[in-house]
Amino acid sequence: MSAIAAPVSTRYGLALGLGLAGSAAICAASYLGYNRALFYVGAGLIIWGWLWLRACTRTQILTAIAAWAVPLLAAAPVLSQDLYIYLAQGAIAHAGLDPYTVGPSGLDSPLTAKVSWVWENTPSPYGPLFILLMKSIVAVTGPHLVLAAAITKIVIASGLVLLCAALPGLARHLGGTAEQALWIGAANPLVLVHLVAGAHNDLLMIALLATGTLFVLDRRHLLGIVIVAFAVGIKVTAAIALPFLVWIWAAREKRLGFVKAAGLGAVVTVAVFALCTLAAGVDLGWLKALGGNSLLIHWLSLPTGVGELFGVIPAARIGGWALLAGIIVWLWWRSREGGPKAVAAAAWALLATVLLSAVTMPWYFTWPLVLAAGFAMRPAIVAGVSVWLVVINYPSGDTGLYNWWWVLLTAAAGVFAGWRVTREQA
Repeated sequence: MSAIAAPVSTRYGLALGLGLAGSAAICAASYLGYNRALFYVGAGLIIWGWLWLRACTRTQILTAIAAWAVPLLAAAPVLSQDLYIYLAQGAIAHAGLDPYTVGPSGLDSPLTAKVSWVWENTPSPYGPLFILLMKSIVAVTGPHLVLAAAITKIVIASGLVLLCAALPGLARHLGGTAEQALWIGAANPLVLVHLVAGAHNDLLMIALLATGTLFVLDRRHLLGIVIVAFAVGIKVTAAIALPFLVWIWAAREKRLGFVKAAGLGAVVTVAVFALCTLAAGVDLGWLKALGGNSLLIHWLSLPTGVGELFGVIPAARIGGWALLAGIIVWLWWRSREGGPKAVAAAAWALLATVLLSAVTMPWYFTWPLVLAAGFAMRPAIVAGVSVWLVVINYPSGDTGLYNWWWVLLTAAAGVFAGWRVTREQA
């Protein structure tokens, strides 16, 4: 029985049950030594539930998101161990040290003990708002690792609530439906497993980015820019969207003009960033730390993959940055009429950033996804790629990108998911 042919109640019941069982299995696997078999059974169940959920109502999708998120929120971090880096950076800031110059090895604390040796001497690349959040959490929890981790996961998961509130509004402006926007942008296992169970601050960034974009589209331009500036305060990547949002503002306010809109936007962004920086008690040292993860070699980054193939990784990465700069400028100039076209161009610019940066992680693809979700589209490719990105890493966080049998097996899972969605559209 296909998902389209089945009654709505049957589809929803299957989706909710499968996804809930899957998220519970992932949670259990995280506490059982990252048991691979149990984790991938859980991932398969939540993916299958997600595919069934596609034809359900807005309320049903929101209910499923909430139900699936609870066990994932209770899980130990899966597919990445970045949560422990966040805790270490909060502890460093709370101790009065500079997280932009001091790595986790610079502080002897239970909150720095679980950081991988790879990142022991790496300063924080995150914005001052995120440092302030982590510093505040550590101020409340002290050195209690489990409590600090739990509160951090809850704070990060608040982004999911904000994202669910923003996506229907984006769809209203961009021509999609609220149901598909929520299905692609929030119920997606790429979001739930990587960002909720994996506890990545990207969830806060994309939630603020989506909300700010919605405010700009709703003609509350200045407030929208402020909210996106807060997103930049979490992770600087969100700044890529700002010039595109200025086009929307300028196109509507003809008497204001682009120069004034850009100037006001820049002043507001700098002011927000300065306030966050002062509140966090840091400086602009994060600029020097932005390339800290470049020591990772993953072919998911196209320049790194090409460079690895031909033995010219540094040169290939420089070429990738140059190409990215050209693509972003080209997309920006083509979107000067504003409106939905500017949002689409911002999504493409974020996708180009993911693909052409020196290092690309699977969850980075949620950056363009959050803006693209509001458009009318045939989601088969998005579904297939999302599924592949969920299962390509091992549950402990190690990458499976260099196990070619695993790459082929997980790619087959993605192709099947895409085929399933295509079949339902036929």
